[in-house]
Amino acid sequence: MAEEGPGADRASKIDTSVPHSARIWNYWLGGKDNYPVDAEAGDEFAKVFPGIVDAARGSRYFLARVVRHLAGEVGIRQFLDVGTGLPTVDNTHEIAQSVAPSSRIVYVDNDPLVLVHAQALLTSTPEGATDYIDADVREPEKILEAAAATLDFSRPVGLMMLGIMGHIPDDDLARSLVRRLLEALAPGSHLTLSDGTDVSAARQQAHATYNRSGAVPYHLRSPEELGHFFDGLDLLEPGLVPVTQWRPDHTPFPVTPVTTYGGVGRKG
Repeated sequence: MAEEGPGADRASKIDTSVPHSARIWNYWLGGKDNYPVDAEAGDEFAKVFPGIVDAARGSRYFLARVVRHLAGEVGIRQFLDVGTGLPTVDNTHEIAQSVAPSSRIVYVDNDPLVLVHAQALLTSTPEGATDYIDADVREPEKILEAAAATLDFSRPVGLMMLGIMGHIPDDDLARSLVRRLLEALAPGSHLTLSDGTDVSAARQQAHATYNRSGAVPYHLRSPEELGHFFDGLDLLEPGLVPVTQWRPDHTPFPVTPVTTYGGVGRKG
């Protein structure tokens, strides 16, 4: 019997004829929620810029370290994860609730495949809560209105925006979207933001090819340009750095250099 209901509706909107960033990212992370067109695009990208696999994995570990820090040392109990992508291991709610079971997490994405897998995200400890919003980063008012059903904006929130602002090439628009979300958050809230940078000629070439593939284009910024997203915030040490260098876990092995930069800023 054919599947019926919202899940089938969403599945029918999945376009498997062109690569998609969330599915390619899933492929680089070793996931299975992707299609041959995504694997092909991911392999072509990695041929030109092999460092993308380290960048993808480094970004995932960066997320884990930041959420552990915010839920642990800082004591934040609410997270708004915009552009969450496909669920893998160590999702925001899993890390936050492992530290503080009462944590409340709202995920935001507008990809049909992510929506099909949303049920995997909508698991929570009995003490906490998770929710999922079908919205685009260009819709801050929709995001804030829907998130208010789960999050208390009079208390600090951890705003997570990893790997998504490259899809907004206009600098003024991109910064205004981040500012609008931050405006709604209480003092003591933290912005975590990371994105690919233009410091590598090979990565620039790989993105230029990717942007011609039919996928949603991704715009690389300089580290200095990324730094402006944190204007007005107190940037936590060590500042805006390659994601693998943000408070790395103790290990006898050297930190892998990557061209994706990230940072965490506190709203005063």
